[in-house]
Amino acid sequence: MEKQLNVSAIKDGTVIDHIPTKALFKVVQILKLDEFNNMVTFGNNLDSKAMGTKAIIKIANRYFEDEEVNKIALVAPNAKLNTIRNYEVVEKRVVQIPEQVNGIVRCFNPKCITNAENVSTKFQIINEKPIEMKCYYCEKITYENEIKIK
Repeated sequence: MEKQLNVSAIKDGTVIDHIPTKALFKVVQILKLDEFNNMVTFGNNLDSKAMGTKAIIKIANRYFEDEEVNKIALVAPNAKLNTIRNYEVVEKRVVQIPEQVNGIVRCFNPKCITNAENVSTKFQIINEKPIEMKCYYCEKITYENEIKIK
């Protein structure tokens, strides 16, 4: 007989599903879930037919604005968000890459002003697959494999 542990359902909040396993903690960082005081449950390396393995995050009593959610797309472009109210899924959303990314990604160019002074980063998305972002200040291109979350 196979034993299985289940994570309890949340009454109200958000479930982020279909996160690549390697991106779980980047999503936690982007959403600042380490600073959140309510229940946050996550699972990593869970079986997934579509992905092989995946991660999932359940956040009680927290909902996210589209702009905040779409930043997840930088590290988890296939993530899905489920809004939960009274234990029922009332909305499903797929993250989308925003046109502009402000303040969450570090410019890879060490000579960029954002790495030398207290200037918030600003990038324009110039390609979605794979992700390519152009720095507003130094105009260098940051490629998907170079993305570093602040």
